[in-house]
Amino acid sequence: MIGLRRLARCTSGVAAVEMALVLPLLLVLICGCAELGNYFLDEHRLVKAVRDGARYAARQDISYFTACSGNPGGTVVADTQNVVMTGLISGGNDYLPNRSTGTIAVTVVGCSTSVNSTTLSGIYSGIKNSSGTVVGAPVVKVDASIPYQPIIHAFGFSGLNLTINASQQAAVMGW
Repeated sequence: MIGLRRLARCTSGVAAVEMALVLPLLLVLICGCAELGNYFLDEHRLVKAVRDGARYAARQDISYFTACSGNPGGTVVADTQNVVMTGLISGGNDYLPNRSTGTIAVTVVGCSTSVNSTTLSGIYSGIKNSSGTVVGAPVVKVDASIPYQPIIHAFGFSGLNLTINASQQAAVMGW
């Protein structure tokens, strides 16, 4: 009975017990913050890459955009996919892992002759399709989708099959 009272009053191991109770919560918070930061970094990289790809495609020769829908002609699709993947027209290293050209779509989504009831003029006023009809400015759209690759997958976190998506449109200006 005396030994039990002495054991109940002993405080020499309290800090170790408290640390053992709090450590799992601290690890979850630290790893969660790191994983969330990694997700936002990957999303930012993909959005920037898609924006660069749309900007590149919009500055290609206007003759590649003869229709107001479908895919642009020439090597615009392949070159834009390379710009999105590597930042370069050819070669380079991928910005993000697990990305292929199959997850990057480059399409013409329409043509516009006006914006907010203002008729387009300048370089857009005389753009005609193959039948001679004035169609205005073609709009190119770049879509990309990649699976998220978590940094703490070694601890059993699979990423919950998350996918990062990005999309950007730009009016074709040619060069």
